[in-house]
Amino acid sequence: MIADSSRALVERDVELAHRVIAQDQEVNRCEVDIDELCLRVLARRQPVASDLRFVTLAMKMVTDLERIADLAVNISERAIDLAPVEGIVIHPDIPQMSVVVQSMVQKAIDAFVDRDVSRARDVIARDDEVDDYFHEIFEDLLGRMHSNPTRLNEYIHVQSVAKWLERMGDHSTNLAELVIFMVEGRDIRHPKLHAARAAGDA
Repeated sequence: MIADSSRALVERDVELAHRVIAQDQEVNRCEVDIDELCLRVLARRQPVASDLRFVTLAMKMVTDLERIADLAVNISERAIDLAPVEGIVIHPDIPQMSVVVQSMVQKAIDAFVDRDVSRARDVIARDDEVDDYFHEIFEDLLGRMHSNPTRLNEYIHVQSVAKWLERMGDHSTNLAELVIFMVEGRDIRHPKLHAARAAGDA
């Protein structure tokens, strides 16, 4: 869905964009099915320790994945809006930004399946690359808005696409952090919060 929504945007492929939007129902169905399965496991097996972490984190992960799909739908909707607009140029860094995000999502899922902390850390490290893409695209589009204000609305749409890709990177990072917690039992989210708690306990 990430790849197809980005391609639909760049290639002005309205039919492909509609197919991505339709796929969202399948993602939603998968989320509900996985949640129900996890709840049955919790009720019937009453897992503890690492097994309990695995099940509860699976439920958290499907939420992030479902939100990534929602963001792909958002991009597809913008692709439909921009397809008939003549003269609007999609920022050239967006396709590569999309490729990086796709890699992060795939690697985060693989890390979960294989319980691979090293792969999860690779995902977290790549989030800075996605953020850099976003800031570069944002600044460039801001300049275009000033020089060509008649295209303001279209450039805002393209800027939104970059923001949604950046949010996908954040969700991938969430997935990777959950993998580390599942394997090592260490919560590495919100390091400033942990530091403040440690200082308070001292």
